Amino acid sequence: MSKKIVQVYDRPAGGWGALKSVAQQIIAQGIPAKGARTLLSANQPDGFDCPGCAWPDQDHTSTFEFCENGAKAIAAESTARRATPELIAQHTVAWLAQQSDHWLEGQGRLTRPMRYHRASDRYREIGWDEAFDLIAARLNALASPNDAIFYTSGRTSNEAAFLYQLFVREFGTNNFPDCSNMCHEPSGYAMREAVGVGKGTVLLSDFQLADALFIFGQNPGTNHPRMLGELRGAAKRGAAIVSFNPLRERGLEKFQNPQSAGEMLGDGATAISSDYFQLKIGGDLAAVKGMIKCVLEADAAAQASGAARLIDVAFIAEHTANFAAFMADVLAEPWDVIVRESGLELAQIRRAADVYMGAGKVIACWGMGITQHRHSVATIQMITNLLLLRGNIGRPGAGPCPVRGHSNVQGDRTMGIFEKPKPAFLDRLGEVFDFTPPREHGYDTVGAIEAMLAEPGKVFFAMGGNFAAATPDTQVTERALRQCGLTVHVATKLNRSHLVCGAEALILPCLGRTEIDQQASGPQAVSVEDSMSMVHLSSGINAPSSPTLLSEPMIVARLAVATLKGRSKTDWMGLVADYDRIRDKIAAVFEDFADFNARVKVPGGFHLRNTAAERLWLTATGKANFYAHPVPTDLPIHLARSGRASPVFNLTTMRSHDQYNTTIYGMNDRYRGVFGERRVLFINPDDIAELGLQAGAWVDLESLCDDGARRQAKRFLLVGYNIPRGCVAAYFPETNGLVPLSSFADFARTPTSKSIPIVLTAHAAAA
Repeated sequence: MSKKIVQVYDRPAGGWGALKSVAQQIIAQGIPAKGARTLLSANQPDGFDCPGCAWPDQDHTSTFEFCENGAKAIAAESTARRATPELIAQHTVAWLAQQSDHWLEGQGRLTRPMRYHRASDRYREIGWDEAFDLIAARLNALASPNDAIFYTSGRTSNEAAFLYQLFVREFGTNNFPDCSNMCHEPSGYAMREAVGVGKGTVLLSDFQLADALFIFGQNPGTNHPRMLGELRGAAKRGAAIVSFNPLRERGLEKFQNPQSAGEMLGDGATAISSDYFQLKIGGDLAAVKGMIKCVLEADAAAQASGAARLIDVAFIAEHTANFAAFMADVLAEPWDVIVRESGLELAQIRRAADVYMGAGKVIACWGMGITQHRHSVATIQMITNLLLLRGNIGRPGAGPCPVRGHSNVQGDRTMGIFEKPKPAFLDRLGEVFDFTPPREHGYDTVGAIEAMLAEPGKVFFAMGGNFAAATPDTQVTERALRQCGLTVHVATKLNRSHLVCGAEALILPCLGRTEIDQQASGPQAVSVEDSMSMVHLSSGINAPSSPTLLSEPMIVARLAVATLKGRSKTDWMGLVADYDRIRDKIAAVFEDFADFNARVKVPGGFHLRNTAAERLWLTATGKANFYAHPVPTDLPIHLARSGRASPVFNLTTMRSHDQYNTTIYGMNDRYRGVFGERRVLFINPDDIAELGLQAGAWVDLESLCDDGARRQAKRFLLVGYNIPRGCVAAYFPETNGLVPLSSFADFARTPTSKSIPIVLTAHAAAA
């Protein structure tokens, strides 16, 4: 066990610390030469797309197109370690389940398919044919196709996702819970209603034109480090960068670019945020509505005095609907409610509004600090309202920018991984592949867990990911999975979900993004879509970790052949012999992918059309819609605190700097000054004192919910941190069990992992 250290980190993000961390990861994985060579092919025209985040590539001719956390993901995938069936069979599943996520990750790459044997409580090798026959038999024995659930991870390529949704729909269901349900589902829902497109409207080039960038609920220094390059460039040319975040995050304060010889050798750095507002957890809607109220009040004053208007009257009249009702709602919202619920002073809100009014072109970015609240859809629509107010959508240097996580989570949804498919899409899919797709809406993530709980015996199939660790209400989710008749996980490495077995369980190892995908016609490339709707190719360069690995498209095709015998008219094996054939079918189904193969083979790929960026509004009104939302005062935290004398804290979950989603690369969180420990609770020092405790004490956490269930997470180290009083933060997945399954975003049903009412008690050490 590494030594536990808590200290103040006062260095900039990036810099020598990032380079040292990359070197340590490459050495730790036993691949010094291979790792360096592999990194140089990351995000290159003839290389592979980083398996980390979905941030786009600025310059495909640059030698270095990776960041620290991308390097960790690449090194981890390219590791010399192998989790063979023989290695895994040395331990029972019960023993493996007691090990940390970091330990499971550290066992290395899976090499051959394995089947769980309940009598011995061990996984043992199984042949590929036998595995596919088993899955097919269990699927075909179900009373209804809707008794099968098909999960998707955001690292799945466009080609694999397209084949996957085709197979599942030919099988007969729309049960597609996917990682979007747990992250940016509210972004898609809110923006489709407001502007007709569920994606951001900006390109990377817009960051070079914006006069101001507003960043909400996001920590790019850890979650999207390459974004810091764009923020650094904007700051250097004088653009305002306004950050809203409850915690002081080093990446939003100062950045030392590892690719800048001047900054590195001179130990210089670039200040990122021109203004940094530490609002309360969940206070973003109130803060943004307050900014809008400032703009409307200033505009009224300007109009009265004959000065230039501060809203874009022409844009609002031509392109928007519902403005009058929206304006009335904003002006009627009391300032005391806005100030109290935002956690900011009125002067701070006015300052943010002044920056907005003084900027000609504005980009608004947000992450999961916005999307994982009950009122997330309303918050995103309020951010969209702010942009619409001055015409900041549909012109260069301006627009909404939801920053997504997984490298192809946006592409998976584009390919049809959605439990509520549009009829037009189903019509076209059925026409191209000559079958009748199911029309009944399927399960999202919360719905899938509820269904597995209510109806034992379902088949759960996961195309990547770590479902048990990523989802809320951990004990409930694990109980749901264990009630399944069969659980199947396609994966590159062992993870927590593989140890939560149904009556039968399989692990199917697949190729990683960095590996050569050899099929009948030769080496294959797959495509991915980044956060800004750029679609480009990814080609692995490393030999497969095991000769028995299959690609995800091949796994889908072979499963389809085994399951749909005599029922499918699709030439599954012909499609996976040459992925160009898959892309031709994608082009036949989606008109935005016309000439897919030709366009994607141009270095850098191509951009998918975005109608909102063209000011073509595909909404019910035919215009961009202003949406009125009251500042909420009845959130779970309000209800939990009502009538309770003892302190109730609002907990937000977050990543450490040594993890990506549920994958734990190490035990350190360098930018927050925590080393060797993950069970920590970041809390305001004054709150520690009021509790009668000291930093370094251990506490137990218990979430508050009116469903009668008791949810606890025990033994967390108190760490004093710069965070507003009443707010606390801890890492996931360690605290996912505190999130009730019933607590999710209005309309979008995303678990509320960023706003969990909890109480703290001193931890009683076992005697």
